[in-house]
Amino acid sequence: MTVIHHHIAGTARGEAARTGDVFDPATGRVQAQVAFASTAEVEEAIAAAKAALPGWRATSLIKRADVFFRLRHLLVERTDELAAIITAEHGKVLSDAKGEISRGIENVEFAAGLVHLLKGEHAEQVSRGVDVHSVKQPVGVVAAITPFNFPVMVPLWMTASAIACGNTVVLKPSEKDPSAAIFLAKLYEEAGLPAGVLNVVHGDKVAVDALLDSPDVRAVSFVGSTPIAKSIYSRAAENGKRVQALGGAKNHMVVMPDADLDSAADAAVSAAYGSAGERCMAVSVLVAVGDEVADALVEKVASRIEGLKIGPGTDAASEMGPLITREHRDKVASYVTGAAGEGAEVVVDGTTQQFDGDGFFIGVSLVDQVAPGMKVYDDEIFGPVLSVVRVKTYDEAVELINSSPFANGTAVFTRDGGTARQFEFDIEVGMVGVNVPIPVPVGAFSFGGWRNSLFGDSHIYGPESIHFYTRSKVVTTRWPDPSESQISLGFPSNH
Repeated sequence: MTVIHHHIAGTARGEAARTGDVFDPATGRVQAQVAFASTAEVEEAIAAAKAALPGWRATSLIKRADVFFRLRHLLVERTDELAAIITAEHGKVLSDAKGEISRGIENVEFAAGLVHLLKGEHAEQVSRGVDVHSVKQPVGVVAAITPFNFPVMVPLWMTASAIACGNTVVLKPSEKDPSAAIFLAKLYEEAGLPAGVLNVVHGDKVAVDALLDSPDVRAVSFVGSTPIAKSIYSRAAENGKRVQALGGAKNHMVVMPDADLDSAADAAVSAAYGSAGERCMAVSVLVAVGDEVADALVEKVASRIEGLKIGPGTDAASEMGPLITREHRDKVASYVTGAAGEGAEVVVDGTTQQFDGDGFFIGVSLVDQVAPGMKVYDDEIFGPVLSVVRVKTYDEAVELINSSPFANGTAVFTRDGGTARQFEFDIEVGMVGVNVPIPVPVGAFSFGGWRNSLFGDSHIYGPESIHFYTRSKVVTTRWPDPSESQISLGFPSNH
């Protein structure tokens, strides 16, 4: 059986003393084994990144930018091949996989503008004969720890900005779908990136802990669940590292009485069930303002669910594929089967839908009369389950969202500009959509939530990533006339 090895200093490495199964989620069969890195192997990857750092840091900005222009071309040219890898290991439909690649390319395009992004500032004559300028310099070796649900997009979010800033990277992708990361590393090198600048190690907690504890790793980027994000933030920060750890979400979509309910229902179905709900920006809570709105929405969403085609991601007719593992499918199902006992009404029960074969498929579910305190509301389910919460007023909707421990994304559907503007002002969430159900910012902005959806003070990709992956240095310069030199023990003042 194929063994997926690490990629260190441009070559495949790894003894594969410990391995994990890589499944085809559509069939339930093991299709490969992935090597789990030992601490020594992670240290080898860190050493390779450290060795490559001086040369890459000294590489001109123009030559660095050229790598990203070439990388963009390669990603576009080989989208079909890369999408097939994503679908084979993750299970998402090919159209969704291609969309993921497209959004990752946005950050490559942003990184290609590094000559502008890395400009410092200059002030002349701040004091008599004194000038001051600032520069942005790389932090060093960076660890990038990425989730299973976006095996291309999230690695590109991290690696493009980090590498553009002059850092070197050790990428630890999810062990559930590891092949895309290897493919990306090879594309980077085909685009001209020197060996060792981007290294890939696979594995579990052993590999992660080695990255978090290494004194040579200066910064850590992570995307995953909230409990793991919090743990990684604490451990890495305790070790003196710069950290951005993005956690889970419970994204609410508010529908006002004046909204176009057909458009809102279309958006809710798309945002809740796309990629089988395995998105941190998926809409998982539909907040209906008024029972009349709620009744209409439940009916419209339920009618749209009937026509959804669930099947293998390779089938062009499929709109939704399987979940990532059998265990995760069963966990998602448990929220639906337990909802009625909590007082909710299961309008559509996707757990009863039958599928051929042993794939990790589940039908989509719609649960009405949901309220805080129910597990189906409180937990991040990360599956195709849409809960409906009924509120009487706009103020109740805002209070519901602002009291959630998660604050990743939210949306409001309305035809009233005043309501939309007030929602934008009132809501305490990192990313807000107005008639946009999944408000993921374009690559020139930054992605990230508040509260338990983000640990650290920097959002990912875009302008904030440049801040995260660089350190600012300020240089004060004076070229005095030797005849004016004198000793002064007083505190220097700018006069």
